Amino acid sequence: MDRLPRPGNASKLLSEPTDDVRAEAMAVTLLHLDAGDVLRLLPMADCIGVMERAFAALGRGEVLQPLRTVIHRPDGVGSLYVMPAYTVEPPALAVKLISVFHGNHVRGLPSHQGIVVAFDPDSGAPAALLDAASVTIRRTAAVSGLATRLLAREDAGDLALLGTGAQALPHLEAMRLVRPIRRVRVWSPDTARRKAFATRASEASGLDVEMTDSAKEAVEGADIICTLTAARQPVLEGAWLANGCHINAVGASTRTTRELDTLAVRRARIVVDSRSAALSEAGDLLIPMEEGAIGEDSIAAELSELVLGRAPGRTAVEQITLFKSLGLAVEDAAVASWILARARGG
Repeated sequence: MDRLPRPGNASKLLSEPTDDVRAEAMAVTLLHLDAGDVLRLLPMADCIGVMERAFAALGRGEVLQPLRTVIHRPDGVGSLYVMPAYTVEPPALAVKLISVFHGNHVRGLPSHQGIVVAFDPDSGAPAALLDAASVTIRRTAAVSGLATRLLAREDAGDLALLGTGAQALPHLEAMRLVRPIRRVRVWSPDTARRKAFATRASEASGLDVEMTDSAKEAVEGADIICTLTAARQPVLEGAWLANGCHINAVGASTRTTRELDTLAVRRARIVVDSRSAALSEAGDLLIPMEEGAIGEDSIAAELSELVLGRAPGRTAVEQITLFKSLGLAVEDAAVASWILARARGG
């Protein structure tokens, strides 16, 4: 009968890996990519293209991604999201772990903090740790840019930004890449923050970014509206919307919170990033459904269907279009794969 190794031998075996283990460990280089690396390696224009390919893969059934797991603190202070995804082509395997604490600005901290872990899709070895906040900011604005390119009128040039947080400036950049933006108005409830943002955005864009005293004033006559707030109750009312406008609804991501009132949703042709996610988490849509104002069939299409040409985007010049963005794990996996390849010189 074989004898169990004595403790001394077992300790030696654990502390002295074999040549094969050493070789495998040496072959794996875990990259650490901070926010600066993420933004440098993935410019917004490139990210819009990466998102287009990711949604095309999603529409072709080449993506595995469960609904994200979310833990909400009982007191409503913050949440933790777990978002894994695998894509067949280009091969990508990643999981994002990110916390969302909207009150962090009083601490001088970002509202979104976390990591994206990218794995080698062939071996399963961890390959990189990426700053999740910058990944989220970049890809979210890029997806709004993609949706705007597919849904907004070609001549749309009057932009309203509701919210001045981390998503505001990237959304301005994305909108300018897909439409001829001529005018920008911005509103948020904090006067000092919207003034500071207007100054910063004017310098970054070369446009005269106007700050307004109300959300209604910001969206009056706007062709494109991006709602980017942490609001729990509507900040955008349907009565304010100009015919032919396009809305990117980004800020709300739970069943009980929304940025748009029921009339705004009812007036619009609705496109979502994912039907299953929207019917699970999108308070902007679920609350009007509970009121009986719209039904599940009011969702006209998923973004992937527009990308693949399986469903139309805008069907009339005067039509109001709405893209409800929740954010999908495939977006993070695609971004992580792209950035990892660039970091390695690919």
